[in-house]
Amino acid sequence: MNTPTPPNTPPGAVPPGGQPAGAGPLTMHGQYIKDLSFENPRAPQSLIEQKQPQLNLSVNVSTRQFDARTFEVELKLDATAVTPEKETLFVLELVYAGTVTLGEVPQDAYGPLLLIETPRLLFPFARAIVANATREAGFPPLNIAPVDFVALYRQRMEQSGGQIPGVTTGGPVGHA
Repeated sequence: MNTPTPPNTPPGAVPPGGQPAGAGPLTMHGQYIKDLSFENPRAPQSLIEQKQPQLNLSVNVSTRQFDARTFEVELKLDATAVTPEKETLFVLELVYAGTVTLGEVPQDAYGPLLLIETPRLLFPFARAIVANATREAGFPPLNIAPVDFVALYRQRMEQSGGQIPGVTTGGPVGHA
């Protein structure tokens, strides 16, 4: 459903209602690093020894609602590398986020748009940050394999009883 742009609206301006005419189901407003931490506790010894580390990686997606259709989506990546002797080589924590506005979509589309599609848009940039951080720390770049956000979404919905964490079904909510 296209809403005509009101007269005297400057080109590119967002008309009342929050969505430009012809906007899609998802508008990305910005992407940013919220938190980045890298620890290299054994440096420089960890860089001298060439041991094959064991890598543990976790991925999590969370949302925070600003108003009825505007959200922040956070993609959190945690990576830890340890030696066979269980000594920590590095610990990396990244929270990469984006703000999005959902178009005129049914409420049941919110979950897939916020917890599957938005993380798919954020992931390549977060992956590059992780690879650069590990490389700059003296390790081989950590190139994270693609993440199955559909499987993460299904798992999350099972755990939460079908509720999308961070999303209210009522009217606008206050800013945090």
